[in-house]
Amino acid sequence: MTEQQKPPVDPLSTGSSSSTSPSSSERATPGDAERLDVASEAAHPLDNDLRAGDEAARREADARRARMAGKGGTAPVGGDGTRWERDVLERVLMATLREQRAARRWRIFFRFLGLGILALILFAVFDFKGDGALSTSGRHTAMVTLEGEIAAGTPASAESINASLQAAFADSTAAGVILKINSPGGSPVQAGIINDEIHRLRTLYPSKPFYVVVEEICASGGYYVAAAADKIYVDKASIVGSIGVLMDGFGFTGLMEKLGVERRLYTAGSNKGMLDPFSPQVPRQKAYAETMLKEIHQQFINVVKEGRGDRLKDDPELFSGLFWSGERAVELGLADGVGSADYVARDLFKAEDIVDYTVKENIAERVAKRFGAAMGSAAMKAMIFGGARVDALR
Repeated sequence: MTEQQKPPVDPLSTGSSSSTSPSSSERATPGDAERLDVASEAAHPLDNDLRAGDEAARREADARRARMAGKGGTAPVGGDGTRWERDVLERVLMATLREQRAARRWRIFFRFLGLGILALILFAVFDFKGDGALSTSGRHTAMVTLEGEIAAGTPASAESINASLQAAFADSTAAGVILKINSPGGSPVQAGIINDEIHRLRTLYPSKPFYVVVEEICASGGYYVAAAADKIYVDKASIVGSIGVLMDGFGFTGLMEKLGVERRLYTAGSNKGMLDPFSPQVPRQKAYAETMLKEIHQQFINVVKEGRGDRLKDDPELFSGLFWSGERAVELGLADGVGSADYVARDLFKAEDIVDYTVKENIAERVAKRFGAAMGSAAMKAMIFGGARVDALR
């Protein structure tokens, strides 16, 4: 083959050949090595891109591992941008799902809460016991609770207490009846009605014992009721007594004179404005009020003597309006002993199970009564003041 027919010699192959089998006359110089490196890089132009992609992938993998391990990390810059967007989108969707689940749980909770409140209101408003008598099984002790001021329209009114006592006495399985009292007194009329009903029931059911148990206080009208019982049991620290009657009020005449206020009161009847707090006292009217109080007081004394009989001690302060501790009340004969409702049921009636017969007024009845009373009062005031305005215009 001639020189014209020989193929061109590649510099890389020439350099490689000369480097593998160099001759003494054809040694590589430093300049030749630099040219070889440049030629090598020129021979593989994608190496830099491949290395940059591998490095970006490693950074992305390290960042994802760091996030999975809770160590934070930053999203890779460059590289596979779609994966970063997908991760962000997944986190947003998961957060939205968690919020929706939490909102759904709260909605369910509030619905159940509303149903519970509605059920309580319905239970309080409507009487589910029916009109029949309270049914019990087995021998037991019947109990009625008298708590608070004795007055009409209250849970301690004669209407409520008498209805409860009637149901308690009528139950044939009741071994006895306890009236638990915690009252400072109240209306002598209401107390008198309860006392009379107790005497009637005791006559109607002579074999059924009726005991009063005092808790905190049994004074004035409260003791008026208690005096009708077979026996009275107290706590040693209870307040018992106050056998008396009072009538109180205020007088503003001196203050009105200082302020220059004139009271104008017109009545038909010389005693119609009696005990008016804005008018001076009239001695004759004052004496009349004291006489009436003494009369009611004597009625109270007669009721107590009739109920307690020979058990009362001869003490001049007994009917003076004083009150005593339960222990002292036993010494004075106002009570028969120290004991609780459990003691009476367990040790005296021999019927440990206690059933409460107290009539409880529901919310609807209470609201209706108060609304009716308020409307009646407002109508009366409107009539009075309306009439006064008409008279003034005339």
